[in-house]
Amino acid sequence: MGDDPYASVAKGKLKLKTDTTIKKKKKKKNQKLLEQVTKTLETEDLQKSEESKPKQTKTKAELAFLQQQEKMKTKRILDKASQTHKERVEKFNQHLDSLTEHFDIPKVSWTK
Repeated sequence: MGDDPYASVAKGKLKLKTDTTIKKKKKKKNQKLLEQVTKTLETEDLQKSEESKPKQTKTKAELAFLQQQEKMKTKRILDKASQTHKERVEKFNQHLDSLTEHFDIPKVSWTK
């Protein structure tokens, strides 16, 4: 056992890299040119997308389905709004009282 396996390991604290001297340089000419190019590309893309997109129309069944969904949604909202919170809690408590004891939560005791 003559050679020490840790002979080449650096001893001491670890040093964190905190060198903040590297800064990116911005080129103003290229930035302006880039902005102009992106604007023109965006306008061309919008024009192409408007021309190439066919108008999507929904079928009668889809329209009827959406209309029925809206009706059900408004009905649910009106049903919820017709009762106060207190009335809903009382109704829920009456429902719980009407259930049989089979559904009761048994008491848990560590002493027995």
